[in-house]
Amino acid sequence: MRAPLTTSISLLLTLSGFSQTVISKSPPTGIEIPQKDREELVSAAKTLQAEITSLSKPGALPPNLQELLVDVEIFSKAVLWAAELDEFYNLKDIPAARKLLQEGNARLAALKAGEAPWTKAKGAVVRGYRSKIDGSVQPYGLYIAEDAPASGGRMDIWLHGRNDNLTELSFINGRLTSKGDFTPAKTIVLHPYGRFCNGFKFAGETDVLEVTEEIIRQYHIDRDHVAIRGFSMGGAGTWHLGAHHANRWSAIAPGAGFVETAEYAKVFDAGKTPPPWWEQVLWRLYDVPGYAMNLTNRPTIAYSGEIDPQKRAADKMVEALAKVGAEIPHLIGPNTAHKYHPETKLKLIELVDAAAEKGRPLAPENVRLETYTLRYNTMDWVRINDLTRHWEHASVEASKKGSGQIELKTKGIQALSLTPPKSWADSATWSLVINGQNLTAKATPTGVHLREQNGKWISTATADEGASALRKQSGLQGPIDDAFTDSFVFVRPTGHSTHPKVDAWAKAELEMAITKWRINFRGDARVIDDVQVTPKLMASANLVLWGDAESNSVIADLLPKLPFQWNKQQLSLGGATYDADTHAPILIYPNPKAPSRYVVLNSSYTFRQGSNGTNALQTPKLPDWAVVDIQTPPNESWPGLIPDAGFFDEQWQLPKR
Repeated sequence: MRAPLTTSISLLLTLSGFSQTVISKSPPTGIEIPQKDREELVSAAKTLQAEITSLSKPGALPPNLQELLVDVEIFSKAVLWAAELDEFYNLKDIPAARKLLQEGNARLAALKAGEAPWTKAKGAVVRGYRSKIDGSVQPYGLYIAEDAPASGGRMDIWLHGRNDNLTELSFINGRLTSKGDFTPAKTIVLHPYGRFCNGFKFAGETDVLEVTEEIIRQYHIDRDHVAIRGFSMGGAGTWHLGAHHANRWSAIAPGAGFVETAEYAKVFDAGKTPPPWWEQVLWRLYDVPGYAMNLTNRPTIAYSGEIDPQKRAADKMVEALAKVGAEIPHLIGPNTAHKYHPETKLKLIELVDAAAEKGRPLAPENVRLETYTLRYNTMDWVRINDLTRHWEHASVEASKKGSGQIELKTKGIQALSLTPPKSWADSATWSLVINGQNLTAKATPTGVHLREQNGKWISTATADEGASALRKQSGLQGPIDDAFTDSFVFVRPTGHSTHPKVDAWAKAELEMAITKWRINFRGDARVIDDVQVTPKLMASANLVLWGDAESNSVIADLLPKLPFQWNKQQLSLGGATYDADTHAPILIYPNPKAPSRYVVLNSSYTFRQGSNGTNALQTPKLPDWAVVDIQTPPNESWPGLIPDAGFFDEQWQLPKR
């Protein structure tokens, strides 16, 4: 009998001298299936995977067919992972797994014959793509209407609800047989897997955006006619992706999904320890009410059941929109709990269809954008380049006032760029009024660039002119969790540290990170030794370095250029000094040798198993930097005691205290 993975997780730290509370994993450990069936499925899946690997070699297949091997690999992965992670939940999963392997082998045979019939199929189709984050194969479902055009058509995105048993096996099997809740005519409906059930945040967010681009490319979708909707956890994902990426969609239709952390997760209830200040600040990354203004740029239609407790979420968004002078339709199913009311659903379909068919505005004359981070900094023809201070409210409202004239109102912004629609006619100069200041700005091939200096706005030749060489910018702004929304590699130490406690802690946390990534984000983290790091790798991926300067040669190489002191005796970070034998740094910083990439020390994504109960708690738990005291053992919430943590300033420096 295999040891449950829950037990394996708890042993990771124990074997290295640490102990950890045993916590149920999500997806949970399944049932024990007959050994004969397990062995048969594993053998068949490995045989399929071996053939895929063989055909992946250069020249084994024509390139156009070789790229379709991901559409086969999703089946071998689904079965292998269900077996390896003990994720069979019903005896019916056994024939379902056989069905997936049968489909995978049929597709493989077709590719060998030079064919790929599923790429032209209508109805329910399941396909896959390879993620830039970790190189893993991720599945997605499609429902393709019989009358969907061959090119220039509409696409709807449907975000699924939470299901703790929604493994790849369950997801693929369901998508092969289900049409879904909405199947508009002449439309392709995309069902992203979203890397399991994370509220479509972190790698789940990247999954949705990556697979959207994949479908636009492969099925020649008109990107001006892409709508997004979902229900329950999918509704939360729709609020989040709708508000943070409003410019991407023609319509946004969330149903019954949470929109913030504190109230929904009841974090301040009596008897609970309030989260540390930095965690509360980091709620501003995903809490949707703070991004409500962005929804005014696109048709947004909310749905709630009248007696559904989650109606409160949509009510909060209506309140947030009212504060910025806007309102949205909020359709309410009478006397309905957590589901769609049939007649109200028809009204929702009518409104979404109208907005999706109309499409995104080609040249919106009014653009409104608010944010707390440069991770979300673009709306139509407006882009924020620098903030006055991250995690404080920032906004810009831009309006065309006449030929060659634009008025802007900004808050909390140091620099921005405008790329006015070409239909307004190219102009060598633009007459601007920005916060009451008149300004003539020169247009450049990359747009109109503006920067505030000494209280006055000026026009610059580039977005970077006048900016600090080292500064927070979009995609390089933190916090720690941001490194895991793009390509990353774990770098393990091969040397030996004179601090055995720190060494054991770092190695245990690395093993935990590898296991957690597989369980929560459904991929195998790429892991290499420190001696294998090359300049090419640094330029292509965020490096996650484990250990200290003695054990990890890459840390030793970069340490002199990092903004803290760490030697054999002590760690100095955040204005305090700690014993190096019992303390370690956790942080994110631009890689000094590859400034467009991050370097991370001793941390994976920062929420741990204790956040599995609700997606609302799956938020960043640590900011840009932290000190960990390993004398307190890691647990379900923290990697140890955190005596101090904080954010770097806009120039990636430690602010004075």
